Amino acid sequence: MLLDQATPEQLREWESQLSQEYDAIVGKKLNLDVTRGKPSADQLDLSDALDGILDGNYVAANGTDTRNYGGIDGIPEAKRLGSDLMSVPADNILVGGNSSLTLMHQTMLTAYYFGLSGADSAWKNIDAPKVICPVPGYDRHFTVCEQLGIEMVTVPMTATGPDMDAVETLVKSDSRIRGMWCVPKYSNPTGVVYTDETVERIAKLGLIAHADFRVFWDNAYAVHDLVKSPATLASVFDLCNKHGTADSVVQFASTSKITHAGAGVAFVAASTTNLNGLKAFLGACTIGPDKVNQLRHARFLPNRDALMGHMAKHAALLQPRFDAVLSALSSAFDGTDLGNWETPEGGYFVSFDTRPGCAKETVRLAAEAGVKLTPAGATFPYGKDPEDRNIRIAPSVPSVDEVVGAMEVFVTCVKLASVRQALTR
Repeated sequence: MLLDQATPEQLREWESQLSQEYDAIVGKKLNLDVTRGKPSADQLDLSDALDGILDGNYVAANGTDTRNYGGIDGIPEAKRLGSDLMSVPADNILVGGNSSLTLMHQTMLTAYYFGLSGADSAWKNIDAPKVICPVPGYDRHFTVCEQLGIEMVTVPMTATGPDMDAVETLVKSDSRIRGMWCVPKYSNPTGVVYTDETVERIAKLGLIAHADFRVFWDNAYAVHDLVKSPATLASVFDLCNKHGTADSVVQFASTSKITHAGAGVAFVAASTTNLNGLKAFLGACTIGPDKVNQLRHARFLPNRDALMGHMAKHAALLQPRFDAVLSALSSAFDGTDLGNWETPEGGYFVSFDTRPGCAKETVRLAAEAGVKLTPAGATFPYGKDPEDRNIRIAPSVPSVDEVVGAMEVFVTCVKLASVRQALTR
C-alpha cells in the first residue's frame, strides 16, 4: 500500500475494505492496554524470593540496624548494588526509596529552588530557566519541568542519541539553559542507545555550559537487554572525570523493572558537590529511606553476575512480546509509506511514527476498538507533537496472545486513519 501513488478509486476501495475489517474488530469488544511500560505479573514473580530473605537478620555489614531511622544516603550493601547497576563507584552513589522519578524530581527541585552547589546556583535566580528535551522522549520528565514552571526546549532524537549539534548550539547561544534530560540506553520511547561519541559530547557540555547546568541522566534501562550481545553504553561518569566536568551530570537508576516495581530501590550517582546539595535538601524532608528494603535487595542481588542472570530471565519473558509487535509491524508496513518504527534491542517500548497528522486519529480508532494506547503527543513536551506522528507501544504487560490481538487492531487503525486522511487531499 503506497498512498502517495494511489488513485482516488484505489483509496475509496481500501477505505471500504478497512472499514469493514475495523467494524468486525469493534464487534469483538476487546479490552487491551499497551499504554505503560510496566513489568508483567510473570516478571514480578521472578523476585518473590525477596519476601522473607532477611530471615530476621536486619543488621547491615557496617552494623546498622536497618529497622531504625537514619542513613540518608543508604547502606553500604545497597550502594554496592547501585555500583553493579550503574558502573559508578559506590562512594558516588546515594540510595533512596523505590522510585528514581522521585529522586529526579527532588534533584531538579533542589537545583531550581536551593541550588546543587549553594544558594547562588539556584535556577530560580534567573529569569525563565530552560531545560533541553530530546524528542520523542519520556512524558514524566516533561511533567517534572512543567510542574516547576521550567521552559522546555526540544531537540531531535537521532539514531545516535540527541542531535548534539543542536544541543551544543543551544548551550552556547542561550545562557538560560540550565539542564537536559537524557535516557541514554534504550531511550524512551525510541530504544536508541547513545553512541560513544554522543556520550563524550554530553560529558564535554560542562566545558561550554553555564556552571549551574546539569544533565539528568536517567539510565532506567541500564541492564534491560533483550539480546545476548547488546550495544554497550560508554561511561559518562568516567568521561566527565576525564574532561573535568564531574558536576555537570547527575545519573539515576532503579530496580523498579528489575524486582518488584512498586517496592524497589532507586539510586543517584553524582559528584560529591551534587550529592551534598541533594542531601542538604533530603535532610530537611526525611529521616532516611527504607533501609530494610535496601538490605533485602542487596541480599537478593549480591553481585553483578546475579543481577545479569536475573535480567536474562526478564528478557526471556519480554522478547516474545516484542517479537509479536515487530512481526506485526513488518508484515503490515514493510514496503509501504504508512509509517516507520524502531527495532529496539532492549528497554520497554517500540516507537512508531505514522504519516504526519495520523497519530491522534490512530489512537482514537484503537480506543473505540478496545485497545488503549499512550495518548498521541505524550512523548513531546506539553503533549504537543508538532507533526502528530509518534505513538509509543508498550507490550510488556499483556500476554503474547493479547499483544498479537492488540497489534491486529493497531495496524488496522493506522491503515484506516492513513487512507481516510489521503481521501481528504
